[in-house]
Amino acid sequence: MTNEEMTQHPAPPTTEQSPASDENTTLHGSVATEAPFTQKIPDTPQPAQVPPPAEPTQPAKTGSARTSPWLIAFLAVLLVVGSSAATYLITTIDNDEVPAAQTAEPGSDEQQAPAELVSGEEPVADAAAVILPSVVQIQAGQGVGSGVIYDSNGLILTAAHVVEGADTVTVRFADGEQVEGTVLGGTAGADVAVIQVEGTDLPAAELALDDAPQVGQMAIAVGSPWGLQGTVTSGIISAVDQAIPQGASARAVLQTDAAINPGNSGGPLVDRQGRVIGINVSIFSLSGANDGVGFAVPIDIAHGIAESLVAGEEIQTAYLGVSLGVVESGQGGALIDDVTPGTGADEAGLEVGDLVISIDGAPVQDGGDLAAQVQTHQPGDTVDLVVVRDGNEVTVPVTMSERPADLG
Repeated sequence: MTNEEMTQHPAPPTTEQSPASDENTTLHGSVATEAPFTQKIPDTPQPAQVPPPAEPTQPAKTGSARTSPWLIAFLAVLLVVGSSAATYLITTIDNDEVPAAQTAEPGSDEQQAPAELVSGEEPVADAAAVILPSVVQIQAGQGVGSGVIYDSNGLILTAAHVVEGADTVTVRFADGEQVEGTVLGGTAGADVAVIQVEGTDLPAAELALDDAPQVGQMAIAVGSPWGLQGTVTSGIISAVDQAIPQGASARAVLQTDAAINPGNSGGPLVDRQGRVIGINVSIFSLSGANDGVGFAVPIDIAHGIAESLVAGEEIQTAYLGVSLGVVESGQGGALIDDVTPGTGADEAGLEVGDLVISIDGAPVQDGGDLAAQVQTHQPGDTVDLVVVRDGNEVTVPVTMSERPADLG
């Protein structure tokens, strides 16, 4: 078992197709039996086609067994809504339930002009004004997702599951113009894809590649939830480097409570300056809609993958070369119970029984956390692992190997 295969955190049984492990395929959402679930943000239906409201359903029941943090992280909803399954729920209030509005006579002292919007006093409005021209709606088959122009010569970042199985898609710009886009490629491992459209001098968004997101900072999501193009929601960054499972491995994502729903997938998560800090890809949900826990691929990872896709390069994944066991003592960290010969871990001298407690200065909470942090690196990168060995802390420099193809 490799460092990406966490035996102490088995994936729950599903009633849907399990996520694919192939780096060149797109993940499918899954629903755990008798447990909360997560899935890709589904493509949204076309706004003009509004089906009648569906009968209300009860939230999925949860099992009585204790749920591990790794299992909870696995149950995430991927954000693409299919038009055949989407339903709009519209609530109306009878007139007799709404108190009459109190109005002032024209010209009276009670009547006041609305306050003018002052730059800097409404950071969400300021950020929205910056990013909205760069956000597009993507029609792929029967579903709708989102994307963001990141290069003025027609390159668009989105989520891989939004364009799964498509060679071309319809791209709708903020001003309503629609053009055909060509899918240059994508990787299910990170859920990132790139679309090319014809054009020059397009409104490209600024990417916050050099500023690490901070827990608690403002976060603004923009996209087409339920097909409603140009929708803006806001919240904060709830966590950084949050580990969620990806096939037999894991990946590190940003977590936010900014409302994202089916159709937001592939759209940008931005900071208060309107700079892109992540690409929205999934949510944790008991209902299939926003429950205040959303996930985004960090923009430095998404941009690096995009550059490789545009250049036609193979997407390579870093590989440590260890199997991990359960930490019986309850101490935080990732316990090594096997080292694969010929890998970076083997050549660096990692040993069975080593407890990895940090990687390049970042604390390691458990095996899933270590696997996710490994995935943020490239083959050939050298990292410093701090391990507890025989009661002493030892720093071990490790050069990452390339993940074997037979591991998916």
